[in-house]
Order: sequence, then structure tokens, then C-alpha cells
Amino acid sequence: MNAALRWIPLALAGALALAGCARDGFYDDRNLDYVESAPAPPLTLPETRDQSRYQSALPVPADSDSSAARPEEPVEARAPRPLTAARGLKENYVTSREINDRRWLVVADDAASVWPQLERFARTRAGGIERSQPSRGVLETREGTLRLGNAVRPGASEVHCERAGQSRADCLERLERYLASQSGGEDTLSSLNAQRVDEQRAVQLRRSGDDVSVRIPYSADRAWAEIAHYLELDFNQPGERELLESDAAGHAFTVNYQTLDNRRRGVLAQLNPFADDSARKVRLALDEQGDQSRLRVEGTDEQTLSVDAKRELLERVSGYLR
Repeated sequence: MNAALRWIPLALAGALALAGCARDGFYDDRNLDYVESAPAPPLTLPETRDQSRYQSALPVPADSDSSAARPEEPVEARAPRPLTAARGLKENYVTSREINDRRWLVVADDAASVWPQLERFARTRAGGIERSQPSRGVLETREGTLRLGNAVRPGASEVHCERAGQSRADCLERLERYLASQSGGEDTLSSLNAQRVDEQRAVQLRRSGDDVSVRIPYSADRAWAEIAHYLELDFNQPGERELLESDAAGHAFTVNYQTLDNRRRGVLAQLNPFADDSARKVRLALDEQGDQSRLRVEGTDEQTLSVDAKRELLERVSGYLR
């Protein structure tokens, strides 16, 4: 008999043995175990446990009313705030703004939360409250008049300290130190009468042919001061984006800006002697339009930007106000 044929009976016997193991032996089929499984009893803790160490992970209020009336009309949900360049910049809880002879503070909190802090400052550091008008955001003190309102950027507040229409630098300095000391606390009080953010006032990017601009629903003074603050924080990368000059009287800025496409070219652009990937020197100008303003990009005598590059730059700068 051929030697190779002698192994056939042994192979058949081994296959049958393994099949038996797969069905009833080491390799049991557990599909039916999941179908026929029964739920286990709930976990119970001993009565002697320390109640203070345990709490519900997702507590449900005991007085919740599931039968609450539904609104007759659909409720408009607020869109999330866009991710802009300003969202990634680190800054203090309270910062100052200045243009010409005017100065004020910007607090990174809504007016309803800042109002109680102003009241305490007025009582303890400004000689007391002589007159309070929460609905207008006005506190009159011996040191001067404190005015609270919504800042240009949503979610922040503006605080002024004035006397006879003039900014009080000493009052603002003390107020800035006081508010900065309160930022680490757990002050969650709010006044229902304090001013709220006006969702209708929004910054809008507009384009008509080759004309690209940003409509800002605030005066040129306020918009310039806010943009100036963030340009100093953001435009500090020589060769990529850099603030060269700030002109408060003309509501303008001169900057060097390299477009995103040019930054992405990297080494390949450097090897090409005909490629121009350098930063461009341009001017950002604010036009006064009553209580509003318009931001646009102007070319200098040396260089200019394409329409797409202007849009890119305006999107970045207008993000400071969103």
C-alpha cells in the first residue's frame, strides 16, 4: 500500500474528533446562551454604608413636571458661537480698551454676572451707591458714574467710569484690579434687570463683485478699540502676520499678512524663484456710518491682496468681534 494512503484513516478520525470538540467540547457554541439569558438582580449596597460617599451620576429632579405645556410655536434654537481666531487667544478676565481720550474696561462675562460685582465695588471702594438704575446699567457713586453694557464681542461686557462725560483713569484702574481679583471666585449671582446680549446685532461679511467688506453694528471708535486689542495679541508673527501701525484718529491699521495658501506652500515655494509667497503690506480701514461702521482692506503703494485674500484677512479680523 502507498505510504501516503495510510494517513487517510487517521486524518478522517482526527477531523471527526475536532468536530465533536467544537460542538460539545472546548469550543462550545454560545449563541443560544445570549438568547436565553435572564437579567441579573440589581446591585444592592449594605445598609451600613456611608450615604455621603454615594450619589446619582445623572440625578433627576423629584419635582420635575413631565406634563408641562409645550410651546404653541417652534422655539428658535441659538446657533453655537463660531470658532474664530479670537477664541484661541489667551487673555485676562478683565482688559482695558482705549481710543484717543476715552478709556473703558471689557470683562469676559455677561452683564448680568458683572452687575453684582459693580454693586459691591461701589459700596466698598467707591464711597457707596447714590443712585442705581439696573435696567440702564448705571450706578452713580461719589467717585463717578459706573456704566455697564454689552461689549462689541458677544458674551462680554463693557464697564465705564466717568465724571462729567470724561473717563476716570484712577477709578478704572482700581475697578480693573477689583474685578480681576473676583475672577477666581464662585460668584454666580445675576440680576434679572441687568442688560442682556442682543442677538440681533451681528457682524456680517459682505461681497459684491470685487468689493469685500465687513458690516459692524457698532461705531468706528468701539470697533477700532476692540480690533486694536486683538491685533496686538494675534498679529505678532513676523513673516506671517504682523501689526505695523495703529492709527486711532483715522480708524485704520497697517499690517503685514501672508495668505494661508502661501503659508502651506512651505519649502516648495522657496525653491521656486518665480513664486511670491511673502507677506503683503496692506491697510485695514474702518468707515464711520452713523452708529455703525464698515471694515475693508486697502492696498498700499507697494502691494495689494487678491479678492480671496482680502476675504480671508477680513474673516480673521472680524472673528475678533464674534
